[in-house]
Amino acid sequence: MNSRFLPRAAALLCTAAAIAAGPVAAHADDVITSWDLRSDAVTAGTIRDAADRFEAANPGYKVEDSHFANDAYKTKLKIGFGANQPPCVFASWGGGPLKEYVDAGQVMDMTPYLDKDPAFKDRFIDASFGPVTFDGKIYGIPAENTGLAVVFYNKDMFAEYGLTPPKTWDDLMNIIQVLNDHNVAPFALANKNKWPGLMYYGLLVDRVAGPGAYQAASTGEGSFTDPAFVEAGTLLQDLVKANAFAKGYNGLDYDIGGSRRLLYANKAAMEVMGTWELSSIINENPSFADKVDFFTFPSVPDGKGDPSDVLGTLGDNYISVSEACPYKDKAYELATYMTDDTAAADRLANQRMMPLKNIQTDDPFLQKVANTVANAKSVQLWYDQDLPPAVGEATKDAVQELFGLSVTPEQAAQQIQDAASAKASN
Repeated sequence: MNSRFLPRAAALLCTAAAIAAGPVAAHADDVITSWDLRSDAVTAGTIRDAADRFEAANPGYKVEDSHFANDAYKTKLKIGFGANQPPCVFASWGGGPLKEYVDAGQVMDMTPYLDKDPAFKDRFIDASFGPVTFDGKIYGIPAENTGLAVVFYNKDMFAEYGLTPPKTWDDLMNIIQVLNDHNVAPFALANKNKWPGLMYYGLLVDRVAGPGAYQAASTGEGSFTDPAFVEAGTLLQDLVKANAFAKGYNGLDYDIGGSRRLLYANKAAMEVMGTWELSSIINENPSFADKVDFFTFPSVPDGKGDPSDVLGTLGDNYISVSEACPYKDKAYELATYMTDDTAAADRLANQRMMPLKNIQTDDPFLQKVANTVANAKSVQLWYDQDLPPAVGEATKDAVQELFGLSVTPEQAAQQIQDAASAKASN
């Protein structure tokens, strides 16, 4: 939160003094609140810079920006909307959770604003608006990054052990065996938060059956008990049984760097994570960043999915405006400052690539991300962000239990389907 703001008691005294002074007193600033999950100084700095530029262009308005860690942010946002006291401007992943707020009439339709400013809207890749478009109306602006689930790996460690990025499941299992033989954990995973492990499950479902299985199940045309989901759970547990993960993975916290610390200490060689991870690594351990590259998840035996398919989002995160905001026009204007060319350049300098057309970069990592998107036959939004919240939570719970070997693949699939059925019947 911006430290320039007066404490509440002092603010009340100033307000009382202004009333006593009569009509010549200075008008108090209108405050636009903004929440997001940019919890490190560099990424939060991009938002603050946009807010400062907005304030300079709009005397009488101040932006109160608050930044939270991932899981804390989700809880904060849920409480804020539940109490009908959300911030004016807020970040989200779009998809099912945002749709629930939209269906409740709590999010502003941005379509009229974007239609009046086609030059601004047309900068974005058309598909990037998909996760925030409901019934033909747009409820958010793509902001932070093109975020894809990929396999990061330590190039030096791979070279030391004569390993190359795997193309097939057998290749991957061989890498796991070699690394275990050298007392190195193949994968770092911080799955206390549940969503990191869900990436594996989503990728495996795609590699087993292609994007159609999830699309059918998520819309109710199919079922989460279909063979693709059971097979994905079986393959995931095959990884667990092959000692593919550093010990204690279901108790490690991603938000405090639980998985990255294993990479930095050379205790693990790989990590499945969103492409934003390199930005985190650069901010935390810049010398280690030179050792990092990534590959897409390999194919699986008899799999129908294309290994070019990716799990992720073309707008991680999206900026929206709440209906409760008393300054909707100005809040939308603030959102444009947060996603304009200046903000895009700032993000690009920090290894984050907004989903813009004709974006130019000479950074090899970002170019590889762009090429990965361009070559992908399918880009599937993260399961827990695409599904309604109750179903997404049940999916994360079931997959965490798969990692813990406390349920069978069939049981996990049934748990997810039960949640989906319960939601459909409401």
